[in-house]
Amino acid sequence: MSQKQILLNAFNMNCVGHIHHGMWTHPQDRSVDFNSLDYWLDLARLLERGLFDGLFIADILGVYDVYQQGIGLTAKESIQLPVNDPLMLISGMASVTQHLGFGVTANLSYEAPYPFARRLSTLDHLTKGRLGWNIVTGYLDSAARAMGQQQLLAHDRRYDQADEFLDVTYKLWEGSWQDDALVQDKANRRYADANKIHQINHQGEFYQVQGYHLSSPSPQRTPLLFQAGSSARGVQFAGRHAECSFVNAASPAAMREQSTRLRQAAVEAGRHPDDLRIFMGVSVIVAPTEREAQEKHQSYLAYASPEAGIAHFSSSIGLDLAAFELDEPIQTGDTRAIESVSKAFSGWTRRRLLEQHAMGSRYPLIVGNPSQVADALIKWIDEGDIDGFNLTRILNPQSYRDFIDLVVPELQQRGRFKTAYQPGSLRQKIFQQQDRLPDRHPAARWRDGVNLR
Repeated sequence: MSQKQILLNAFNMNCVGHIHHGMWTHPQDRSVDFNSLDYWLDLARLLERGLFDGLFIADILGVYDVYQQGIGLTAKESIQLPVNDPLMLISGMASVTQHLGFGVTANLSYEAPYPFARRLSTLDHLTKGRLGWNIVTGYLDSAARAMGQQQLLAHDRRYDQADEFLDVTYKLWEGSWQDDALVQDKANRRYADANKIHQINHQGEFYQVQGYHLSSPSPQRTPLLFQAGSSARGVQFAGRHAECSFVNAASPAAMREQSTRLRQAAVEAGRHPDDLRIFMGVSVIVAPTEREAQEKHQSYLAYASPEAGIAHFSSSIGLDLAAFELDEPIQTGDTRAIESVSKAFSGWTRRRLLEQHAMGSRYPLIVGNPSQVADALIKWIDEGDIDGFNLTRILNPQSYRDFIDLVVPELQQRGRFKTAYQPGSLRQKIFQQQDRLPDRHPAARWRDGVNLR
């Protein structure tokens, strides 16, 4: 039986402070240069040298204003503020790479599906089929207020809206243009066949859309679909739509339980368990020797901000953690924020959270030499039944460079990481299949172009 090869995304954001808060102050960190396109082009070239499958770009709308009921610490530590649009980065990075994929986060709660579908089709064209979309519904009240709403929709209602948003975009991407609608016949002055371009007429609860998709079919038509969410409703949504699911757990055994739930949800939606690729977030500090890695870890702690980490976490659960005494149990209760996270940490104390966020983040941290890091990653893959990792940046770009120079060769030597890219689109690379979604995915029902209501 062949061993599963590890899939690998770099996890980043178009901002200074992303996951490991406070590390922007380290003299080797370049995060403050994020407004420069050269910063992103250099990163893309580096990741392609390391054979990363993709760059997964997080995003939020709104600000973290729950902790201390304001943005004081958020501004001081640049806790995902300022944050720029992630879609603007893609075409530039695609121009200096040939294989690297781009998983871009976009919040559908505040998008109109008709122009949004065109933007993603445009990027899929410009990247030659290397685009992925991380589907999110948002969890910040500050974003809802900024968009003219009093507060977020209830958690499960956001997913109801998301289901319908996806149906609209599927009709546009998969059904509006037939495969042979584009003629491009110069001699007969016939660019496209109008009989093979179909109008969608969607009349739903959240959206009413009548029109033709403005873009001709891109290489993947529907971009590779990412989703993160471990609540019961989030798992149901992933089972129906997601191709790549981004989850976290405290141990490989707990991760296997999550993986089983997700794969079963796909089966219940009429798909196959291996129609899902499951990624977990992980942080790595690696050096040639274990001692050097531990010393590097200790030196990093002086720059990290645990308090900024729990300020970020406060907005994740919709609760001002500054209001609790250091050793007072935190009762999270119902929330409109991230439901699965809120439930998982109910009963913790602020002291325990600060200890967990010693590196400015609650992500699992692997520290060691290349062999030790490879052992830990493989254990997560095999025992957790996952497919890959979203590798956070602690220092940017040094964390990725260390991983590429030290860990990638170790994984390759063990046969657990590719030695060259395969040709084709991002979907083709991840699934070793065709560019387009399989026929059993719910998007496929719109491909006949006949009933687009």
